[in-house]
Amino acid sequence: MSLLVVGLSHRSAPVSVLERAALAPQLRGKLLQDAAGAEPVAEAAVLSTCNRIELYADVDRFHAGVAELSALLAQHGGAGLEELTPYLYVHYEDRAVHHLFSVACGLDSMVVGEGQILGQIKEALAVAQEQHTAGRLLNDLFQQGLRVGKRAHSETGIDRAGQSLVTFGLQQLAAGARTEDWLSGKRALVIGAGSMSALAATTLARAGVAELVIANRTLDRAERLARTLAESLADGRRAQALAMDGVSAELPRADLVVSCTGASNLVLTAEAVQSAVAVRTAAGTAAGTDAAAGSELALLDLAMPRDIDAAVHRFEHVRLVDIESLADAAADAPLAADVDAVRAIVGEEVAAFGAAQRAATITPTVVALRSMAAEVVAAELARLDGRLHGLDDKQRAEITQTVRRVVDKLLHAPTVRVKQLAGEPGGAGYADALRELFDLDPQTVAAVSDPGEAGRSVRAPGAGPPGEERP
Repeated sequence: MSLLVVGLSHRSAPVSVLERAALAPQLRGKLLQDAAGAEPVAEAAVLSTCNRIELYADVDRFHAGVAELSALLAQHGGAGLEELTPYLYVHYEDRAVHHLFSVACGLDSMVVGEGQILGQIKEALAVAQEQHTAGRLLNDLFQQGLRVGKRAHSETGIDRAGQSLVTFGLQQLAAGARTEDWLSGKRALVIGAGSMSALAATTLARAGVAELVIANRTLDRAERLARTLAESLADGRRAQALAMDGVSAELPRADLVVSCTGASNLVLTAEAVQSAVAVRTAAGTAAGTDAAAGSELALLDLAMPRDIDAAVHRFEHVRLVDIESLADAAADAPLAADVDAVRAIVGEEVAAFGAAQRAATITPTVVALRSMAAEVVAAELARLDGRLHGLDDKQRAEITQTVRRVVDKLLHAPTVRVKQLAGEPGGAGYADALRELFDLDPQTVAAVSDPGEAGRSVRAPGAGPPGEERP
């Protein structure tokens, strides 16, 4: 196994750098194809969320792999390599496995314990499979990561520590008030109809907002989401869809805006927000209500890069919570006691995954050895058959069974033991020893491992320092 991950997240980089390095959804496939086509890379997958972007790869050389993946992250994002390099982290082999499993359990999330990351890992695997860049190693890794994440949530109380970014953001906007009480009676505008926006809209509907408006570039998607939400609303509450060109007109009527799109430019400019607040203030004054209380506009920006101009922080009657302020708030949040239990699960699962992967490397060699033994037995039985005349079918069958049983018994103990030894740290060399001792053809072993690899040379495992380095 030569697993390598290179990436950056809210833990390693400021939001300003994450924003410039963010990967547009339409570029994900191109990044995967370029990564899989790089000379030291055999497999590739990308995990891109609102607060992290990571490239996972099976590489044959550590340093060349780090250089290639780092360059690709810079090439496909909006930040240069020199700007990215100080903030990149690198994990290799078991530490790379440990990192993904920790991410899957929510231990590396901005809000510790949040479960949405599992859906994002599942999506990352699906995209890599669609692009045909995920092979055995990354398929095994991501599928096991999903199982580990689910195990952590089912066997511990990490859910008590974790919540979605949407819920956490709404709590910050509520400023100490009960979120449901603060949302009651509000008119909410959700911009976007992707997975995060759908989560936001569902959370708002359940929390009791009076009216919900979904705006999206593709109106059909907004309409589908609005119809789904309308079924769960009661007491005359409504959900409706809106085209993006209607956002400016809707903004002054909204009490709360949640935005999470994949746009590369601002969705709400400072001018648009300022104009909306002016309209709300004038309406409040005309109605004889307190201008500050009646016109305040709450904004939750969960996009990366940001959808809402950060300059609105300076405006009166505006409260903005974005990824940067969420990161600051989350850093001060207490961790649940169950985090230690989750860490123990991660450690246990990393050891099991490493043992399984190391044991799997010996299997093609063992199969090739048994195939060679079967061919030798068949050749010797054929030679013996030509010399022993006068044997009936029963006698011939008895001789054949005896010879095969002898060979099976001779091979059984060493092949079982070599699989056990191969699962231990440093056990990768046992496959090489078997091939050398029994003079097994490497191409035959490769054909057993993957029929599509027949005729190509076997790639030796890459050498490189375990653990973590900075490129």
